[in-house]
Amino acid sequence: MSDTPSPRKGQLALDFKSATLYALRVVLQDHNTDALLAALERRMTDAGSFFEDEPVVVDASQLEQATDWAALIAALRSHSLHPVGVVAEGENLSAAKAAGLAAVDLANPVQRPVSTPAPDKDVPVVAPPAPGEGSRAIPEPAEAPAPAAALPELAPAAMVINRPLRSGQRIYARNTDLIVIGVVSQGAEVIADGNIHVYGPLRGKAMAGARGDTSARIFTTQLDPELLAIAGVYRVIETQLDDKLHNKPTIVQLDGDVLRITALGN
Repeated sequence: MSDTPSPRKGQLALDFKSATLYALRVVLQDHNTDALLAALERRMTDAGSFFEDEPVVVDASQLEQATDWAALIAALRSHSLHPVGVVAEGENLSAAKAAGLAAVDLANPVQRPVSTPAPDKDVPVVAPPAPGEGSRAIPEPAEAPAPAAALPELAPAAMVINRPLRSGQRIYARNTDLIVIGVVSQGAEVIADGNIHVYGPLRGKAMAGARGDTSARIFTTQLDPELLAIAGVYRVIETQLDDKLHNKPTIVQLDGDVLRITALGN
């Protein structure tokens, strides 16, 4: 007889709960199996263990010819990646489904609204009363002011981590910025859909714009990372950075398809 307790009366043995899934999107640029496997090998060698054990959605929407799905899935799994879905059409979609992948819909990422400073004329100024006047009621304006424009919806507050992150720890700020006050150690990972700010040494891996925001940036007061990425464009730091950047306050941003690292203050 099993010692496992049975569900209480009226309680089902399973239930469904909502969940969100952070998944890598592997975009196929070529249907040729040998080319795909060679590119996968190179990418995973460059990235080290950064993508290890991640769920993967394969995006074959750009392919016009069929590819070898069985070989591709086997190769992904050999690199400790877990394919869970596919974006494809026609013959490729049918073949991917036959290989065990589910069709998924990857909507274009919603771009965060651009923040712009308010013009000086729109900034309210409150003047103190003149000496001896004390407090006075503000007189009604002669004319009713024009209706104010509707305020934009507030963005989610930034996620603030007020502690150091040790090797093996991962923090993901979904739909917002991530602020870390402390060291991000080697082997730790910080991921955000928006910007990443690290007020301390950044020695691990940082991925900003994780859902495709190419305007996202990475800021740190002390740069010494293992890997940097913005909107899927990444750079593995295998050797020490230039002295002008190493352990210096820096900003990382995308310039087209190239990551640019700039010392703050330059």
